[in-house]
Amino acid sequence: MKRFCLLLLASFAVVVTTAQDVVSAESASTDSAVVAPVSLSPNEARQQRGFSSDDCFVAKGQWIFGGTASYSTHRNKDYTFTLINDIDSEGYTVGVSPMIAYAPWKNMAVGIRFGYNRSLLALDNASISVGDTAMGIDYFHQIKHTYTGTLFWRPYIPLGHSKRFAFFVEAQLNLSGGQSKAVAEDGVIDGMQNYRGTYSKSFGASLAIQPGIVAFVTNNTAIELSIGVFGIGVDSVKQIKNQIETGKTVSSDANFKLNLLSVGFGVSFYL
Repeated sequence: MKRFCLLLLASFAVVVTTAQDVVSAESASTDSAVVAPVSLSPNEARQQRGFSSDDCFVAKGQWIFGGTASYSTHRNKDYTFTLINDIDSEGYTVGVSPMIAYAPWKNMAVGIRFGYNRSLLALDNASISVGDTAMGIDYFHQIKHTYTGTLFWRPYIPLGHSKRFAFFVEAQLNLSGGQSKAVAEDGVIDGMQNYRGTYSKSFGASLAIQPGIVAFVTNNTAIELSIGVFGIGVDSVKQIKNQIETGKTVSSDANFKLNLLSVGFGVSFYL
């Protein structure tokens, strides 16, 4: 009987030791699974953050056509604006900007955009009066043409699992050029009104980031709204006055803010 009890106690000790070893092994494996970092590829990391999606918003191989157009005109007669009085002027601004893009990958497009703007300002009279100081402009006419070319890359991020709404962030490389002609009164010489003419040529280059949102209104037609938030660029202007005097100015700028002057609204066709 005594020998049987000793054998029973030894067997129980072996079982307890084995169970403790199993629990320790499971705990160690669990701890290692929690502590060990999970290695993600760059594409998996972007998808986990939400910068890419398995949902297809723009299919690979799709062509995108679109653009914007604008026109405005004004006419003032004896108009007052803050410190400027007796404004007599008229003018207009017209602009077109067609765009074509191609989707080499799902939810990603590359393309090119062209732009042309023409503006006219005919100012016949204006005066500024501050205290005892008064200045006036009796004649100033200017016509200006501007050409732009843009290369852009645009990834789309579907809004949830929607196939009608998506965000995009457009990276742009912009090149621009233009010319203007201005004529203004330049005093009276020998009883005759004298005029001065100024001819200007400009060139500019910039990098910009422009996020926006796109919404399909039909199966192939979408409207887009975007606004600039980042830009860095340089501009150069050369002037010739009366075909004799010359001048030049170079300016550069960088900003990271909402640019209300670069709000874009357009229509695109996905084919």
